Amino acid sequence: MDSPDSAPDSDGLLAEQLLRLTRRLQRIQSRQLEPIGITPAQFRLLRTVAHYEDPPRMADLALRLDVVPRAVTTLVDGLEACGRVRRAPDPTNRRVVRIEITDEGRAVLRSLRNARRTAVQEILTPLTTGQREVLGGLLTALVDGMPEHHRR
Repeated sequence: MDSPDSAPDSDGLLAEQLLRLTRRLQRIQSRQLEPIGITPAQFRLLRTVAHYEDPPRMADLALRLDVVPRAVTTLVDGLEACGRVRRAPDPTNRRVVRIEITDEGRAVLRSLRNARRTAVQEILTPLTTGQREVLGGLLTALVDGMPEHHRR
């Protein structure tokens, strides 16, 4: 009979598999982003700006992305330099700067969403439709079960 110390470390194996899958997704994403000239962090910021109904403030973005405001400034500088976002004055407070996504930024997002969809299809190819649904449910349970202060 196996003792607890000699039993396979199934949680450790799961953790390793999740890390390998995450790295694979990151490699695929980096390959997709590189020709477009955008970093993963810039892509995340662009997606976040696009989710706001009204252009967000820099502080809103820092809070939403869980980064320091200086990091948002650097990301916005890079995206603004290539025409994907623009800084705009707040109509009610001249000291506040809002970040607007441009038409170029929207086009980049559409292109990257299509590329991401293709990458996900590639990764999920070995799974049946039922397995994909189960995986989606499991991932949702894991994400929803995370304490709020650990989510990114």
